[in-house]
Amino acid sequence: MPLNATPRTAALAAATAACTALAVLPLTASATTSAPTSAAGTSCDVKYAVNDWGSGFTANLTITDTGTTPIDGWTLGYSYTGNQTLQNGWNGTWSQSGQAVTVTNPGYAPTIAPGATYTTSANFSYNGTNTAPTAFTLNGTPCGPRSSPSPSPSPTPTSTPTGTPPTTPPPNGSAPAVHVAGRTLAKADGTPITLHGVDRSGAEFMCVQGHGFFDGPADQASVTTMKSWHVNSVRVPLNEDCWLGRSNVDPAYAGAAYIGAVRSYVDLLERNGLVPVLDLHWTDGVYTGPSAGCPDANATCQKPMPDAAGAIPFWTSVAQTFKGDDAVVFDLFNEPYPSRATGSEDSGWTCWRDGGSCPGIGYRVAGMQAMVDAVRSTGADNVLMLGGQEYSNDLTQWAAHQPADPLHNLAASWHSYNFNACSTTSCWDGQIAPLAAQVPVVAGELGENDCAHGYLDALLPWLDQHGVSYLAWTWNTWDCGNGPALISSYDGTPTAFGAGYRAHLAGM
Repeated sequence: MPLNATPRTAALAAATAACTALAVLPLTASATTSAPTSAAGTSCDVKYAVNDWGSGFTANLTITDTGTTPIDGWTLGYSYTGNQTLQNGWNGTWSQSGQAVTVTNPGYAPTIAPGATYTTSANFSYNGTNTAPTAFTLNGTPCGPRSSPSPSPSPTPTSTPTGTPPTTPPPNGSAPAVHVAGRTLAKADGTPITLHGVDRSGAEFMCVQGHGFFDGPADQASVTTMKSWHVNSVRVPLNEDCWLGRSNVDPAYAGAAYIGAVRSYVDLLERNGLVPVLDLHWTDGVYTGPSAGCPDANATCQKPMPDAAGAIPFWTSVAQTFKGDDAVVFDLFNEPYPSRATGSEDSGWTCWRDGGSCPGIGYRVAGMQAMVDAVRSTGADNVLMLGGQEYSNDLTQWAAHQPADPLHNLAASWHSYNFNACSTTSCWDGQIAPLAAQVPVVAGELGENDCAHGYLDALLPWLDQHGVSYLAWTWNTWDCGNGPALISSYDGTPTAFGAGYRAHLAGM
């Protein structure tokens, strides 16, 4: 969403020159919880699974209420037999004493209903062997276990950026693998698929501001609520510095810890049949020219184009992480606006594709071609989304500047808001429809800043008619009067804007 428009979120406000921090607590902070149920009334099961990279791992514990009454407030306990050491956890309050590990429900998710599940995760370091725990308790009562085999750790890459995990892909769930088939996206069997989803903002700003990984819950309950809106995809904005473990980020939220949190969330989305779209949102590079979001060299706001020194190792690492998991789509850069720096549309499109030294931009730019090459150099064949100019609203020269991809697996990313230049049916007919007849177009963001849905009421039927995928900004509980926010509560209560989007999806 353009930075010169009405701010869409508290996160965007934080990206201004003042770079003010959001007053949001980390998910791992202590929170008031409900009193645990009595041990005698607890009936439960636990599934334990890990993503292991040899010197550390992410533990995912899924609790199931197998009884007939809700578990209202819970504390899960178990022990390791080795030197596994807790680094950080999310979707629960984690602690460790010796080999004993305890996790207590977060304040926003105290209850597990009969038959329902809840997943909480944490990162650990270790050396030697990593034997899975064999006994669990919930509120003091034996619970489970059901352990999934740990995948064999891959050798640590010998030449990879800081924070790069091993190349073993995360486990595939029920989300479909996707690829480009002419002008459409398709599943592995060739069946066309159109993405209808939401953006889930938070991972681009929480970490770099020292608050955590996600803004709000990132657990099974929250994903179940999303699915009740009939979505099949979730776009997750990411931060370059946090992924690469740069020194300006709190180590608790950087490098392996950040990667582990993102991997676990992607795994959760996939297990629920949702196609994850990973988007490089905030990047490095000092830029103070037209439409600058902040004067900071670090990844604390949007820049006109990504920096080569960070974006290339970022995408190399992300591609290595998810190589072989074709349910994951890569959105190479959120909202380019190089023409505002270079001074013309033509020079902007040249910068967009070729990068390097671009007029008006003081750092070396990673062009779209270089980022495509970085992903493909790892052997990853994931679909790549490429946003156009003017904050991805201008696709007029996208086809003429389309980078070379040996796999021909590229899609155009378009952002559409009521205040954009291309916000009328005539513009969509003239600029977007011709491109959508050639390649898949995904509206990676759409919305309006009036806390209503009149713009969506015109746009969504047009997108459906032309087979364009779309994801609405944003599944966060921000003030929809300051920018598009779909919900007022994480129980799925829609804003007026969100009500229009939900009703459209329900009627499809």
